[in-house]
Amino acid sequence: MHSQRNRRVAATGAALAALMLLLLVADVLLGSEPVPPSAAWRALFGAEHSHLSQIILGYRFPKAIVALLVGVSLSVSGLQMQTVFRNPLADPYILGVSSGAGLGVALFVMGYSVLGKTTVGVLLASMGYAASACIGAAFIMAVMLTISMRVRDIMAMLILGVMIGSATSAIISALQYFSREAALKSYVLWTMGGLGNVTSAQLCVLAVVTLVGSLFALLSVKTLNVLMLGESYARSIGYNVSRHRLLIMLTATLLTGTATAFCGPIGFIGVAVPHVARMIIREADHRYLLPVAMLLGAVAMLLCDVISSLPGYETSLPINTVTSLLGIPIVILVIVRNQKIV
Repeated sequence: MHSQRNRRVAATGAALAALMLLLLVADVLLGSEPVPPSAAWRALFGAEHSHLSQIILGYRFPKAIVALLVGVSLSVSGLQMQTVFRNPLADPYILGVSSGAGLGVALFVMGYSVLGKTTVGVLLASMGYAASACIGAAFIMAVMLTISMRVRDIMAMLILGVMIGSATSAIISALQYFSREAALKSYVLWTMGGLGNVTSAQLCVLAVVTLVGSLFALLSVKTLNVLMLGESYARSIGYNVSRHRLLIMLTATLLTGTATAFCGPIGFIGVAVPHVARMIIREADHRYLLPVAMLLGAVAMLLCDVISSLPGYETSLPINTVTSLLGIPIVILVIVRNQKIV
């Protein structure tokens, strides 16, 4: 029985890895200006310096790597949140981290247009989207982690996360009401998400955070399996639930916050991919579920990026639009089927 399960999961993982590589190649080749495979090969591994090589090395290949990393980050954090909260519709943004990043960007983009040319506005203007989003996400993360040390009820944490998200949304709405048209447009464009504006330094940070966060998640699969059975059971066998929950929340927050800071809020990947992974392998054991979810998250984000960059468009479609259109049907399916997946 175990050998059959291992073979099934291994075959699924191999198929997803092959599909990931295929989509990675497609993401590099396709776009407003399709690139022949031979030209892409020379640009990546040869000494050719042409217009096409600049497109591939300077934009498309880094964008594809960003899509892969973001897909892994959001899928891992989504699975962790669904397990910790024992809620099949929990997602990486449930702790308000995305709202905190959005508030930071809103203050950066719209705050100084509301306040006028003040000292605060100049200071904010020098920070940039990613820095302000990181500060906003880190602030909310610090608040939630401080609360988690005092609040033991996981449902109370869930409600607090929703309330903090609502509070930040209210502040953002006020900024939108008073801001100028150009600033409002810039903020709306950020909320649509984008993978192509990540710098080389930011890509390195994203890669390190994704690697470390995913490694910690893989090392904590036993804890996730125990928490899946409930906190009362975990305490009965001697687990320090508060400490393990804090570490998992910290990991999920770092993964989500970094991806959101650099690429904007990207919805439905974190909530949809874990369910698809469960459906594919028919397993709830995180030893099998987590690696499959990581591969599937990379596949999903690469597929969304390929769709958003299909030839025929002068510019890429907003990535958040594509992920929502693909993710919403899956969430609706989960609700309609009322699956007891935790």
